[in-house]
Amino acid sequence: MTKISLDISGMTCASCSAYIQKTLAKDPRILESQVSLATNKAFISFVEDKISTAEIINLIKKSGYGASLPKLSIENKNDPVKKRLKIFSISLFFGLPLFYLSMGGMFSWPLPNITTLENYLWQLAFSLVIIIINWRIYRSGFSKLFKFKPNMDSLIAIGTAAAFLYSVGVLLTTEVAANSHVYFESAGFILIFISLGKYLEEKTTGRAGEAIKKLIGLQPSTAIIWRNNQEEVVEIATVTPGDILIVKPGDKIPLDGEIIFGQSTIDESAITGESIPTFKQVGDLVIGGTINKTSVLRFKVSGVGEETMLAQIIKVMEKAIASKSSIQLLVDKVSYYFVPIVIALALLTLIIWLLLGFDFSLALTAFVSVLIIACPCSLGLATPTAVMMGAGLAAKKGILIKSLAALETANKVDAFVFDKTGTLTKGAPEIVEILTFNFPEEKVLKMAGSLARHSKHPLSEAVAAEALERDILIMEISDLEEKEGRGMKGFCSEHKTKLLLGNKKLLLEEGVSIPLEVEEKFNSLAETGKTPLYVAHGSQVAGLIALIDDIKDSSLEAISDLKKQGRKIYLISGDNERVAEAIADKLGIDNVLANVYPADKAKKIKELQDSGLVVAMVGDGINDAPALAQADLGIAMASGTDIAIEAGEIILMNNDLRSVNSAIKISKFTLKKIKQNLFWAFVYNSLGIPVAAGLLYPIWGVMLSPTIAALAMSLSSVSVVANSLAMKFYRD
Repeated sequence: MTKISLDISGMTCASCSAYIQKTLAKDPRILESQVSLATNKAFISFVEDKISTAEIINLIKKSGYGASLPKLSIENKNDPVKKRLKIFSISLFFGLPLFYLSMGGMFSWPLPNITTLENYLWQLAFSLVIIIINWRIYRSGFSKLFKFKPNMDSLIAIGTAAAFLYSVGVLLTTEVAANSHVYFESAGFILIFISLGKYLEEKTTGRAGEAIKKLIGLQPSTAIIWRNNQEEVVEIATVTPGDILIVKPGDKIPLDGEIIFGQSTIDESAITGESIPTFKQVGDLVIGGTINKTSVLRFKVSGVGEETMLAQIIKVMEKAIASKSSIQLLVDKVSYYFVPIVIALALLTLIIWLLLGFDFSLALTAFVSVLIIACPCSLGLATPTAVMMGAGLAAKKGILIKSLAALETANKVDAFVFDKTGTLTKGAPEIVEILTFNFPEEKVLKMAGSLARHSKHPLSEAVAAEALERDILIMEISDLEEKEGRGMKGFCSEHKTKLLLGNKKLLLEEGVSIPLEVEEKFNSLAETGKTPLYVAHGSQVAGLIALIDDIKDSSLEAISDLKKQGRKIYLISGDNERVAEAIADKLGIDNVLANVYPADKAKKIKELQDSGLVVAMVGDGINDAPALAQADLGIAMASGTDIAIEAGEIILMNNDLRSVNSAIKISKFTLKKIKQNLFWAFVYNSLGIPVAAGLLYPIWGVMLSPTIAALAMSLSSVSVVANSLAMKFYRD
């Protein structure tokens, strides 16, 4: 399966995005698609050997919309806003004299000394210019209408064209008098207000996406490369993996890489949300978009383009905005059928007024008003703009939320299951004690280090590091085996026997008996929160190596906050019961799942789910991936530049467990805003259509003007976006 993102152009309302998504869903070669009106993005999963990216782009183009591969750039981000402002400004320039000629008499303004016919001809000219300026609406609206897939532009095009053509007909077929009814000003000012609405919409949705723009803007356009023993400034696009880049104090780090010269403090706050700069030296990884603070660095580039962490974060945020939940899927479905229903209602309104004996001008007013006021823009913007702001709030705190579904689930979680090593603890264990049984300490560490150097497990790495620090010579090991969740086994040719490093299960499997005295020592160490490892030589226990992995400073506060909310907290670990319970006791965790192999963690999550709990798993995102996937909500801790992007639905970039509670609060706040937006969008359309159809006319003689309908429709979308923008004042 291959995943791509595409920039989409030509969408004007929720029915457009729903139509594109429905078109893609009909092709069996496309497995999944998400289309966002707010970001003009599509995220598509497909079978690469059955359909190509070019074919998908053509499929979208055939449906009447533009599609192209995206670029990590902000150069053209303001172009749509400027274009909308230009269209509105020119439309208004010609609209002001149109308004003066059509409405001046009502306000007793002095009018030019011209006949009524001449007045109407000038109105025709001004409104025709406005129509030409906004010609894209007609091209889009009628082309979609003729394909039987009408959109918002179709409603505007039909309504304004009907008003304009009726007015032209009046001029051509009747004797023009002062009481003749023409609607040139309605056609013109509907388009003026629509262009104003589109400008405000573009501007406000652009502000809602400010967090993504800021991320895109983090990457500098140039880099200093080290070539032929000299510095050279090059475009960032020309840099390739393996190139050596130089970053001077105060400069942004252009791309991801590994430091090969120098040491410095790095401000990573834009990526991780951590305000305190991080010290980096040779061998450490740096992230593109962060800022070098104190000294010159040289680093080898490891990732460019979409391989960088910055690009991954941007993609995840854009995908989150485009993602759909059950409520949004319902909105999309309603929007897909909404426009055809509105056209039918408008025609029905026209027919009913005519059948009731009213004149055509009144019936036409109601017809046009229904078409204009019912445009479903606010429905399409209600969810994605709120998600956009919520994702931005989370990003500032170093939290990456991958989907709207994750936002919804976060509010329903009953139980949090925390992995121990690397999640609740720092993940950097240290040897604090070595106990020996008839073997010298150096020999015990030599045997343990010889096995441990072949493993990437944090405990093994700590043992190997200790042996290296003491300059202990390592022995050659053959027939090496790493037993998952138990330890290491190998044959030592120097001693001509097998060596073991691990837990009690490993020793019992290998037929090594554990004396009562040794077991008591083991239990004593475990009860203090230390993790003891057995070292066995042949069939004899040679020693115990006790390690301790300090609890993170944020763990106690995070657990306490979640418990205050009434959530159940579980600790899950491969450690034995005594060690796990000792750590749990320090953190105030009542429920402990110990002696759980990595492969069995997902089963434990399933058991909790089967008991009726909605479960969130919090892990390091690498060896906890199956459990994160099984949980209703997976929360992964980032690890360097390997952020385990596929592992969880929420990624904690700062590795601070207090961010779990922040993520829950932001999720709750975002969902509240989504519900507010959808409520007002639905209420607006529900009330607006009957009023526009003339419901109040028989009672109070009030008929909604198409011009006012256009203004109201435009402002409804802006009000929904403004409600989302108010989220920027959120305080945790």
